[in-house]
Amino acid sequence: MRLKTKNKSKKRNKKGIYILPNLFTSCSLFSGFYAIIAAIQGRYDAAAIAILISFIFDGLDGKIARFTNTTSQFGTEYDSLSDLVAFGVAPGLLAFEWSLQSFGRFGWLAVFLYVICGALRLARFNIQKNNLESHHFKGLPIPGAAIFIATLVLFINSLDGLAENKHIIIISAIYLLSFLMVSTIDYLSFKELELFKKKPFNVLVATILLFIVVAYKPALMLFFFSTMYIISGPSITLYHRVRRSTKRAQSVIDCSLEKSEKSIKNEL
Repeated sequence: MRLKTKNKSKKRNKKGIYILPNLFTSCSLFSGFYAIIAAIQGRYDAAAIAILISFIFDGLDGKIARFTNTTSQFGTEYDSLSDLVAFGVAPGLLAFEWSLQSFGRFGWLAVFLYVICGALRLARFNIQKNNLESHHFKGLPIPGAAIFIATLVLFINSLDGLAENKHIIIISAIYLLSFLMVSTIDYLSFKELELFKKKPFNVLVATILLFIVVAYKPALMLFFFSTMYIISGPSITLYHRVRRSTKRAQSVIDCSLEKSEKSIKNEL
């Protein structure tokens, strides 16, 4: 009888969910939903800031789950659904309401392409995450694409000169981000960046300086950092390909030299 009661209690425990990491995921989803409402109401800066806040919560939920050893399949699936809303639908709707309405059908089709590429990116990540390297992503992560759109909106709204050309800029960015998300370009994952472990004193100083730089010109610096991350993927992939090609060329040269040396020795 005791064994049966223990087995029943274990089954009940398995059916439960972890509150803390899923609470952070819910906060991320709420911020994404608020961004949708703000974009519909024409409050584009508020929508962009809500996407940035959603990104913070999304980054914390996974780290908290790993730190407290509360990772679960439910949390993984819930996080993906939240990401699709907060970083797929919300930035897509923000881009459409902000500047793509003038394109008509071409504008909302571009947004749909962004959303579906983000969904495909999430689905591919879920089935490949156990086989991929922990420090690299295959393709641009959907939060990175969403952050670029949000910071682009904040940056252009802070300037007067680029407002006239924002339609061309945002639709070009939408197509570029869609391609990068479904590509196989390597992007840094920053999973090894542990926030709950001891770090050297210099890391704290560098973090404080980073916050000061961002606080001085938030729209400009956030857009700069997001742009650097977008560019980093193709740069890393190009570097690896050039390195592989040089290694292959060097191996071919070494082989040819060895063959020539052997032939010379045989002749002698």
